[in-house]
Formats: sequence, structure tokens, C-alpha cells
Amino acid sequence: MTAPHTVSAVDYHTAGEPFRIVAQGLPPVPGDTVAERCATAIGPGGSGTAPRRGPLDEVRRLLVQEPRGHAGMYGGFVVPPDDDGAHFGVLFWHKDGYSTACGHGTMALGAWAVDSGRVAAPDDGDVQVRVDVPSGRVAATVHRSGGRTTGVTFRNVPARVGARKVPVATTLGIAEVDIAHAGACYASVRARDLGLEVTRAALPELVRAGREIRAALATHPATWHPQGPLLSGVYGVVLHEELPDTPFGPHQRNVTVFADGQIDRSPCGSGTSARLALLAEDGRLGEGEDLLHESVTGTVFTGRLVGGGVTEVTGTAYRTGEHVFTADPYDALGAGFLL
Repeated sequence: MTAPHTVSAVDYHTAGEPFRIVAQGLPPVPGDTVAERCATAIGPGGSGTAPRRGPLDEVRRLLVQEPRGHAGMYGGFVVPPDDDGAHFGVLFWHKDGYSTACGHGTMALGAWAVDSGRVAAPDDGDVQVRVDVPSGRVAATVHRSGGRTTGVTFRNVPARVGARKVPVATTLGIAEVDIAHAGACYASVRARDLGLEVTRAALPELVRAGREIRAALATHPATWHPQGPLLSGVYGVVLHEELPDTPFGPHQRNVTVFADGQIDRSPCGSGTSARLALLAEDGRLGEGEDLLHESVTGTVFTGRLVGGGVTEVTGTAYRTGEHVFTADPYDALGAGFLL
């Protein structure tokens, strides 16, 4: 195994979804931009959900796999930004590989940057943390009151609709799928079209449907991004259901199944951006209105349109621990395993 013997990390959760931050002790990741470093991490001939083995990916496996992680773990490697306009860059990772966008992770990074003193912040008021990610430059506005962080607002790269009502055959029936790009490509489908509700009890069927839809759309032209293959292809499937509107706008619940069947415990930050773009095109959400977006665990994000396809999503992020993980060279399990 080529991973270092110890790896330090700081863990947060954003609306229930974990985010493990590694800011030092990483092997070199060549590239002039975060997008180039992401391509390096994936490796020649690899993909976001099937990266090539290498020193950096050994660290990812060590942190995401059991016994140090789990199949629902998510995290990021802090790397240099593209230029001085951002505070830092990040490479997002999950159990299967790497992603180009992560709203909940950006919120966690904003809270971490302020909590750690990396970015100075007032005791009362807001401060913006600018982060370069593989899909572009995003921002986390950290809200402070009484010397503590009370919330974080994630401003994403512009979102756009790719296609509407694409018929997809699943083992649960035909689904009409909407496709939108919001830093990553998301396919949205109404859970009821598949005879499902967004509940914990239905998670096995929701995950199966998400995996089938993602596989069926693998070569669909609407999943292609003009910036190339790194940003192309369905990353997540948002299975959603309607709840009664609030006085401020629509109210929905979703579960996002991403990568190879991983479940987002939060309402999914960049997935919320994709939902906002679709709702705007439907005429159901205008500027000044909010989407109240619930997760399958009951946590909430609030999303809104800013203009020009730009969206903002607000939630909370809390530190859960600091860790020094050890890789004993005599441990036969090495970087671990996934179940």
C-alpha cells in the first residue's frame, strides 16, 4: 500500500450527510487547475466512479472504506485554487471515486474554513469563502451570530436544463426523466411514477431505480457537457415527491442516489440546484421565492434563484470530530473494504 502511515482529517456533517476534510499530508496531484487535478486523480482511462489506482486514490480508499469509513462516507482533499480569486480548491470524493460538484461539501468547507481560522470572520455577520471545484468557482457564505456559525449558503455554478420527459424503462415501470446540469448532471424523476414514496422503508427500491436510471442514460446526448467528459454523464438521480407548498414557494422531499448506488443523507446541495432550474423552467419558482427541500432523513435545505441560472442553497454544517487515521503496514486488510 502506498498511502501514508497516518492521515489527519476533520469531519463535518451537512444536514446529516458526512464530509471528511483532508488539508495536509497528501501526495502531489499534478495540474494547473482543480479540474486538471481531478482528471489526474481519476487517471488515464478511468472515470469518476472507476478511478485508476494511485497514491492519492489509496488515501481516498483508506478514508472511505471500512473500518475507517463506510459506504455512505463523503469527503474532500483540499488543494491549491486555480488563482488568487479563491481561498482554496477541493477534490470531492466518495466510495466509488470522485465528483465534480458537491453542495453539502462546499457548505461544510465554508464552516471549516471559518472555524479553523483559515478565513477570518466576524462574530456577527457574514463572510464569503470562495472555493475552486472541478466544475468551476463556487462560494459558501458563512452566517455568524454570537461568535458561532449558524448556517451556510452555497452559491453554485450556473445550472441549466438538458432535457425534459425522457422515457426510461426500469423494473418498476417507465419513468419520465428530466435532466439538468448543476456542476454535475442530475436526472430527476417523480417517485410516484414508479409506485414509490420517498421514505426510509422504500430505500432499497429507490436505490435500485436510481441505479437503473443512471445506467439507462449513460449515453444519452442530454447528459453531455460542452466542457467535456469530466462534467458529462449522469452523476445523481433525484427521486422526489411533492409536499404542500409553503407561503414562500414549493415544498418537496427527495432522495438522491449518486455514483454507484450511494444515498445522500442531506437534500443534496448541487441536486437542489438542478431541481431549482427545472422548477424555474416549469414556472413554479421565481426570483424571491424559495424551495423548501427535504431529505429522506427529514433534514432541510432552502433553495432560491439568484439570476442567470445561478442558484443558492442554505443549510447547516457542524463539526463531528477530528481524527488521525493509521495504516499499519502489517494490517492484512490494508486500506479496508466496502460492504
